[in-house]
Amino acid sequence: MVSKTALAVLAAGALAATPLTAARADAPPSKLARLVTLQDVRRHQLDLQKIADANGGNRAAGLAGNTITIKYIADQLKRAGYTPTVQNFTFDFWQERDKPVLAETAPEQKTFTPDTDFATLQYSGTGDVTAPATPVDPAAGGAGSGCEADDFTGFPKGHIALVQRGGCFFADKAGNAVAAGASAVVIYQRPDVDGPVEGTLTRPFDVPVVGPTNAIGTDLVKKAQNGGVTLHVKTDTLNQKRTTANVIADTERGRADNIVVVGAHNDSVTDGPGINDDGSGTATLLATARQIAKLGGKLRNKVRFAFWGAEEEGLLGSQHYVDSLAPADLDKIALDLNFDMLASPNFVRFVFDGDNSAGQNNVEAPAGSGAIEKTFTDYFGARKLATEPTAFDGRSDYNAFISAGIPAGGLFTGAEGVKTTAQATTYGGTAGQPYDPCYHQSCDRYDNVSLTGFRQMLGATTSAIEAFAYSTLTVNGSARTRRQAAATAAHSGPYAAR
Repeated sequence: MVSKTALAVLAAGALAATPLTAARADAPPSKLARLVTLQDVRRHQLDLQKIADANGGNRAAGLAGNTITIKYIADQLKRAGYTPTVQNFTFDFWQERDKPVLAETAPEQKTFTPDTDFATLQYSGTGDVTAPATPVDPAAGGAGSGCEADDFTGFPKGHIALVQRGGCFFADKAGNAVAAGASAVVIYQRPDVDGPVEGTLTRPFDVPVVGPTNAIGTDLVKKAQNGGVTLHVKTDTLNQKRTTANVIADTERGRADNIVVVGAHNDSVTDGPGINDDGSGTATLLATARQIAKLGGKLRNKVRFAFWGAEEEGLLGSQHYVDSLAPADLDKIALDLNFDMLASPNFVRFVFDGDNSAGQNNVEAPAGSGAIEKTFTDYFGARKLATEPTAFDGRSDYNAFISAGIPAGGLFTGAEGVKTTAQATTYGGTAGQPYDPCYHQSCDRYDNVSLTGFRQMLGATTSAIEAFAYSTLTVNGSARTRRQAAATAAHSGPYAAR
């Protein structure tokens, strides 16, 4: 999953668990849930671990481990009877070549520790800058600091911009800072998130961009406001074009004009093998693809298995795929289900908030997304398992679909967010610790898993896929007919060819 610190975050513990009514713990599993076993899923995860171990310790886009992962996915799909499409595309590959430097040189001398005190944002440029630092709209409190060009009115050219995370994408903040003449950009963490900012700028920049903790950032702002502060920022990065791919495969059975897309991403970060993020989703869909034909007549709508490339680079593969579709083909997609991180060891059963009942969504979820959410919450509710809504905040591959007006939903067990005491009481696990302590780290390996949580998520995943493979009435209903008619009219009128 693309770094949660790169985008808006659901504040840990801010939302209450979904209440359970008329629940029963003995609710029978769906046919697909009975067919897809955790043992089969874990076998795929182990294979992905072996691929990473033999290829530099990761499966990151543009590197050997991901190339082999793509071949593995395509081979597994062929063995299951599919004719997969490998959709290649180029992207901006980024790699940090040397340890970065962030230091205060005046009025005090302090050197901060990489990875602990600060991190380099993905797609940061290379640079070695020593200059005064200037806070940008610090009164915004993270609700838009640096998000508008006007925030930089009067910004001294050549200074280092001090910007608090929140309110918009990192690329917007950095882009505004560079346009204002900043020689480097320091985007410090929000107060409700521990650790440094480890995010992506989604596109290459020419100046250094780093992200310290909230404590460091706020201390630097105070010093800048009370006599000034000078910083030394140094980064050594590689930005170049490389190739990766999506892997797409459709079930043979089912309506071709009402497709259920189910997706996971095929890459990891460079720091680790990504066996939870998102080897858990990849393995789940591979195991499901092998068994789904056994639904027979229940498979009334085509299911499209999608393994997205370069998600960790900024959701690039899914966006490339959606952009590549003709309007008529896009209109055939009934809904998108996204499965990114299903096995976090300190898990919470998060369900994407399709109806925005919690008021946390940064992007609008199209009509029908609430029905997808209800499908998942009903599944868990029937088993007396609590859930919590998680925001549509644009941080995973569903983003391209909801931006195109396609309903979406999915599951998530948590990344670097910290489990609250209330959540530990509800779900078990350890309060005060991240949902996945190995998120985006080298320890995200085969044993980085809660088998209990994974088994529960696997049941919900396969049951929802089966339900929508049978019917999407609650999601698109007659509205889909109207959308198709409107699309037909738009492309058949007198100006359609112009």
